[in-house]
Amino acid sequence: MRKTGASGLVYSTDSGRMCPTCRLPIADCHCKAASKAAPQGDGVVRVSRETKGRGGKTTTVIRGVTLDAQALAGLGKRLRTACGAGGTAKDGVLEVQGDHCDRVVEWLTKEGWLVKRAGG
Repeated sequence: MRKTGASGLVYSTDSGRMCPTCRLPIADCHCKAASKAAPQGDGVVRVSRETKGRGGKTTTVIRGVTLDAQALAGLGKRLRTACGAGGTAKDGVLEVQGDHCDRVVEWLTKEGWLVKRAGG
């Protein structure tokens, strides 16, 4: 086994690379899954309109929803149905095709979220 001074065990001949946080083998480590399981936020959902990187097409972007991936996808589906538009949920961000900011803010407020309009 090889050890370093302050950081502890980094490699074991028995199981290979070790996680520096939980000191379990990388294959058995649950640190990253635990950090992804509980999204962090300030409790405010921000709704903005973006066109950058989308070929000039307008997209309504919703950030700050503190839900896991499955619940976020379900919320996105209900939101897209309410707007009558397509979209996606990826990396903790909901995207709805088109300029639906006012409708999204109104719908999320009715659902009980604290919503702010971001951007111009």
